Amino acid sequence: MRKLFLQVLIAPVLGAALLAACGGGETASPDAAGPTKVALSGGDGDRHGDDDRDDDRDERLARCRGDNDRPETALQGQVPIALRLAPGGFKGFSCNLKLVGQDKSTEGGNWSSATYQDRHGRSCLYHSTATPGAATRAGMTRQRPGVPVIDISDRSNLKYVTSLTSPAMIDNWESLRVHQRRKILIGDNAGDGGSAGGPEVDIYDLSGDCRQPQLISSTPVGTGKDGGITPAGGNTGHEGNISPDGLTYWIGDIGRGHYNAVDIANPSKPKMISTWSVADLKLNAGTGRTLVHGLSVSNDGNRVYATVLGFPGTADVANPAIKNNGFVVLDTSEVQQRKPNAQIKPISTALYKDGSVAQLTIPVKIGGKPYVVMVDEAGAGGLSNTANAQLACDLGLLAFPVARLFDIADETKPKEVAKITLEMHKTENCAKVIPDIAGLNIFTYGSHYCSVDNRDNATALACGYFNSGVRVFDIRDVNKIREIAYFNPPTASRKPGSNHATFGQWRAGGPDWCASRADFDFKRKQLITMCQDTGAMVLKFGHHTWPFEDSTPSNNQN
Repeated sequence: MRKLFLQVLIAPVLGAALLAACGGGETASPDAAGPTKVALSGGDGDRHGDDDRDDDRDERLARCRGDNDRPETALQGQVPIALRLAPGGFKGFSCNLKLVGQDKSTEGGNWSSATYQDRHGRSCLYHSTATPGAATRAGMTRQRPGVPVIDISDRSNLKYVTSLTSPAMIDNWESLRVHQRRKILIGDNAGDGGSAGGPEVDIYDLSGDCRQPQLISSTPVGTGKDGGITPAGGNTGHEGNISPDGLTYWIGDIGRGHYNAVDIANPSKPKMISTWSVADLKLNAGTGRTLVHGLSVSNDGNRVYATVLGFPGTADVANPAIKNNGFVVLDTSEVQQRKPNAQIKPISTALYKDGSVAQLTIPVKIGGKPYVVMVDEAGAGGLSNTANAQLACDLGLLAFPVARLFDIADETKPKEVAKITLEMHKTENCAKVIPDIAGLNIFTYGSHYCSVDNRDNATALACGYFNSGVRVFDIRDVNKIREIAYFNPPTASRKPGSNHATFGQWRAGGPDWCASRADFDFKRKQLITMCQDTGAMVLKFGHHTWPFEDSTPSNNQN
């Protein structure tokens, strides 16, 4: 399984072992700090999926109000094997989220999406897609490779306009981002997760018509040609994010275990100005690997909350001494100040056993207090095939990935305060859930990307799940996080731009991978996202679902 992960998501040749270096920082161990508060989902309303659910269970479930809702019929988050094999396949579930518009013209997508509204009031969505090579290996052909530009101005009639095909747009994996104030679209060249990628960072101007992005630059950063530094082993894309001020683009180079800072103050001449290696932490990875993945940046740019991607060896899962998955708080003030030879320094780490393949972080304020949303991409046993899921279950650990919250009031000692679990995550339900994923071997259930409605006043969290759809939570009380809505689209056809299909994990009748981040639209009470085979979607919240009375609009959502 580890081999499959490295072949599919990382460059096939990772090179020599990471060099040990100075640094480290203080490690806070959530597992050793006492019982973690488990945030069970729930909601308020007046309509349930099943009349025979007991009262205690109802407190953990979203209560569906809409007449056209299709509430879940099994465990929360579960699509049972019987529904997947039924005539016509899975018909979909919905609760307080209604499909308003869908793009059916494109060829599916993979991992990231972003929206933008231009000065004329037009709205557009952009999303990443699988490489033509991945489609070919899966016996399919791409007709429109690259990033599709979708006009979503009329939310009930989404229209494909064109595709962006510069080097980094052919497949930017998890790196595609928009910055509303600077009016740019950016991504790094992460073809096939890095194995077919390169050093290019592409920046597009959105200041005119969002339907016609204009290429500003396609620059091989980190090669010396950009006038900046050259990190050891070079640079290849995979993940990425923009600082809130729009002046720095951060690359998560998973193949080399580096986080790279790129100065984009002049978008026509981006250059790499600093790099940091996860090897600096000197973690004991056991027989597995410790890599990098997604990240987020504080509002002032002085901190980066960077994932520490732990990929466990099978022998390590039961070993409490090996913790190599979580996140690191990095001091990036020298990068923000543009000091010559800017150094990045670790402040602390938050590592844990009951998850792996750390995906992303989001720094937020909830009730005025600072937290980090942390999301994994795999369960404690690794990528969640039946064997790895069962291994985790047998040890009483999470078989599938979840989102969680860390209190960072003391940034030197991040403290886990909540896990956002669904019923299908519970170890006591393993026997009911594992049969659903028989024959699948990667990303079978669980979280991937999450977004908040406003980082500075986070009241709602939307997460995309493998097989469990798009799910939204009320996070105003970190001790009682409640699910308020979900939308799990019905089975869709196999698409050549979808990694769900090109990874060989698509099954006729099965649910989709809703792996992309989502954007909250405060004014229209909508959620905009993309699922891999279903395509771009606009979802409308039910009456009195979201926004809450204390919610506030923001473009600062991830």
